[in-house]
Amino acid sequence: MTNLPNLIFSLIMGCLMSLSITLATTFVRVGVADNFFVLWLEVWLVAYPVAVICILFYRPFVSKLTATLIEKIK
Repeated sequence: MTNLPNLIFSLIMGCLMSLSITLATTFVRVGVADNFFVLWLEVWLVAYPVAVICILFYRPFVSKLTATLIEKIK
């Protein structure tokens, strides 16, 4: 089970990442459309939970990998 700080980090990071990525990709796909905000919101509502789940699962692995790489660089 994840601890509270990891959960809060994942929720905030997932929100910021998914908002940014879906904004950029929706804009590239549809441009300045009349319903841009609705399209963006639909995509973001799918992307946000996926991003949070990925962060929760990947964070321990990436932290260990980062520490290993930093150790090898030193």
